[in-house]
This record gives sequence, C-alpha cells and structure tokens, in this order.
Amino acid sequence: MPKMSVRVPHHLTQTEATSRIRNLIGELKRKFGDRIQNLQETWSGSGGTFSFETMGFKLSGTLSVSPSEVQIDGSLPFAALPFRGIVEEAILEKAKDLLSN
Repeated sequence: MPKMSVRVPHHLTQTEATSRIRNLIGELKRKFGDRIQNLQETWSGSGGTFSFETMGFKLSGTLSVSPSEVQIDGSLPFAALPFRGIVEEAILEKAKDLLSN
C-alpha cells in the first residue's frame, strides 16, 4: 500500500496538542459521519492509531504527538494513490489550523 506522511510543527504543550488532535477525530465523526464508516481510534499517551472507510477506500495510520510536532503516517489503497497529495494537503491545512495558538 502507498504511504502518506504529514508533519505539523506546533508551539503548544504536548498535552494540549494531543487533546486537540483527539478532539479533531470526534469532530470528524460528527461532521462527516455520513461519509466515514467503521472509524476506529486507539490512544496510548500521546500516540494513537486510526482506521476508517470512505468512498469505498480503507485508510489506516498512526498519530504521534511530540513536544514540537504532530506526525501523521498512513496507508492508502493503490486506487487512492492519485489523491494522496490532496489528502496530505487537506490534513496539513486542518492540522495547522487546529494547532495554531
């Protein structure tokens, strides 16, 4: 499976950045619940895993929040490869907005 990776620097405490990222997943469930199925998330401290299905594609990955950045790594199905840049850019923009002071 093709990989995607997004790194977003932040100037928050690690706890605050983790909290904001965790809340984002809940927001996505509410906002896009009609387009996202089987959303799963598991957290352990400042890291977690996620998986979901959308538009017939299964996506999964990991989230890691360090004191200075959030790292999001994921796997895309080959059929979604043409959309990798769009997906990465959308994640980057949303994460930057979310993690700004």
